[in-house]
Amino acid sequence: QVQLVESGGGLVQAGGSLRLSCAASGGTFSISRMGWFRQAPGKEREFVASIAWSGGYTGYADSVKGRFTISRDNARNTGYLQMNSLKPEDTAVYYCALRESNSGAYEYWGRGTQVTVSS
Repeated sequence: QVQLVESGGGLVQAGGSLRLSCAASGGTFSISRMGWFRQAPGKEREFVASIAWSGGYTGYADSVKGRFTISRDNARNTGYLQMNSLKPEDTAVYYCALRESNSGAYEYWGRGTQVTVSS
């Protein structure tokens, strides 16, 4: 069974930075794409960023473009989300997800890590 473990969340002041990590382990799997999503209190979960494991092609939500950078370390089966110029509205639980298929839903999800940005 594939497991995803996020780390790196915490409390930061507005304008600060955090780097989230997502380590994938367990079973036999082949990553096609890794994504980051977030869910703020009272809101639906939303897409933040994603990266193709082969080729490194990336996609971002408009709200984080220019501030967040997604990357991956293929050898370590680990993805990262560098978050700069954080804003209070970035406060949420951040989840990473993994997809083995080339399209469709993400099959595996982590438990999430809390990011809190104070004003």
